[in-house]
Amino acid sequence: MELSEHLSNILKSLPEKPGVYQHLDKDGNILYIGKAKNLKKRVSSYFQKEHLSGRLTMLVRKVSDIQVIVTDTEFDALLLENNLIKKYQPRYNINLKDDKTYPWICITNEEFPRIFPTRKKLNDGSAYYGPYASVKVMRTVLELIRTLYPVRTCKMPMTEQAVKAGKYKVCLEYHMGNCKGPCEGYQTKEDYQKEIEGARHLIKGHLNIVKQILTEQMNALAAELNFEEAQKTKEKIDALLRYQSKSSVVDFNIKEADVFGLVSDAEFAYVNYLKIVDGGIVNSLSTEFKKKIEETEAEILELAIPHFRNVFDSKANEIYTSHPVEIDIPGVKIITPARGDKRDLVELSIKNAAYHRIERLKNLQLTDPDKHINRLMQQMKSDLNLEVEPRHIECFDNSNIQGTNPVSACVVFRDGKPSKKEYRHFNVKTVEGPDDFATMKEIVYRRYKRMLDEGQPLPQLIVIDGGKGQLNAAIESLRELGIENKVKILGIAKRLEELYFPNDPLPLMLSKKSDTLKLLQHLRDEAHRFGLSHHRKKRTQAALKTEITEIPGIGHQTAALLMKNFGSLKKIKDANMENLIQVVGKAKAEKIFSYFHGEKAEPN
Repeated sequence: MELSEHLSNILKSLPEKPGVYQHLDKDGNILYIGKAKNLKKRVSSYFQKEHLSGRLTMLVRKVSDIQVIVTDTEFDALLLENNLIKKYQPRYNINLKDDKTYPWICITNEEFPRIFPTRKKLNDGSAYYGPYASVKVMRTVLELIRTLYPVRTCKMPMTEQAVKAGKYKVCLEYHMGNCKGPCEGYQTKEDYQKEIEGARHLIKGHLNIVKQILTEQMNALAAELNFEEAQKTKEKIDALLRYQSKSSVVDFNIKEADVFGLVSDAEFAYVNYLKIVDGGIVNSLSTEFKKKIEETEAEILELAIPHFRNVFDSKANEIYTSHPVEIDIPGVKIITPARGDKRDLVELSIKNAAYHRIERLKNLQLTDPDKHINRLMQQMKSDLNLEVEPRHIECFDNSNIQGTNPVSACVVFRDGKPSKKEYRHFNVKTVEGPDDFATMKEIVYRRYKRMLDEGQPLPQLIVIDGGKGQLNAAIESLRELGIENKVKILGIAKRLEELYFPNDPLPLMLSKKSDTLKLLQHLRDEAHRFGLSHHRKKRTQAALKTEITEIPGIGHQTAALLMKNFGSLKKIKDANMENLIQVVGKAKAEKIFSYFHGEKAEPN
């Protein structure tokens, strides 16, 4: 593309160092913020090639100015990019969530700290742990803290000086044994701080450290022959072990690690974060990221990793990811495991991300069905490489059993839903015997010849139930009608659910959980069901014609009445005279019974 003199001069003078760049429009508004190992190479790449993404092309056209911030390391650039995106929320950047809606556990910055849940994370010097995606998990942790460490729950601004001055009195919590009474000096500040440190270890997931401290306390009390207090401490250890057994134990050899799993569709990416401490999952959180310029999985993870580590204040020196990323965090090893326990952890994270996506889509389908359909159509357009969204889809299926009564069906979906009033059956006219290819060619030709003659709009996508053979037969008909290049067509094979496209020898294999594949399967199954019901009707009519209607004096109406009441030809043959008379009367019953049994029977 042709650049202005201003942009050309900026590109020539860019440093070959790590940093953050900002694309600005003519009014000085920030369009996009990105990071780079090498600012000159990365920023110049935007203006030196054609972009497949329409949004990226639009972004580049709007850039009137570029600003850069040089950093010492790539990691510094990563953190700065993350902070700037949160601050400015540029139009073309992925949306980063701020997690303000999730609860935290707060340990206050006081001489005698309090511990409580909150949804407000303030810059007041207090320590905040979380966020917790599950309130139930957070409450379980708080209950365990109350069991092991009976710290105060009152809101008094307690200081050691005020305690010595006798300004406070113990409350009911002290008498119930839920607090040791630091307000009246019954518990020293040093002993109280030990309780807080124990609670801090527990919240962080360092359960082995907590267990070790409690065990030492129990042994010391037992050595002093203080068996009552030793028993109470043992009960605390038992409570801790029960909690630990309920947590997701992974591998005790993995002391501390961060795990990131990602799934994505055309518009959104879903990232799950697992925090591993002492071989157990101590926290998990999933977040939705809205794509802006068709970012890759790696680019999304490169934003998500510092975001989650900052939110959870993680210092883990190992990170496991579902997709390879190109970021360098000092002292941290980042790997994409292929097998073993670490891969199992990544797969678990991916499952959580996928579950979060399903829940979001279900919720969207209920609260905003139009938006859900729009996302599905956009996803199909992306998955199938279509030029437009497939709002109108038609699917064809052939039905014949042992070559008899060949029929075909065409079902129509609009906006991802069946439009049953537009379903059509086709009785095959020009094909003799069970020839699926010739049958498919005939019905596709007839369907679209009529639509063209009547001036009806063609579908955006045609789906053929079958593989390459059926697909090629349908394409021949489209070619004869002169609409081969006006409508997209594909075939879906039953065995492995492969998708075949014209002029492409290799099939497309979508994930079995793909929404696109599920809709195509729904189309195929609906066409098969609709075609099979018509085929059964024709076979029934044929059977009636050849069997019952050959009986002298028995016509189609009587035959249909018999089938409605008895359900099958065999049951009609086996029926006694009394049952036949109840349905068709005595005269016709005698004819039918005599025809099938060669004798006359009197009713009982």
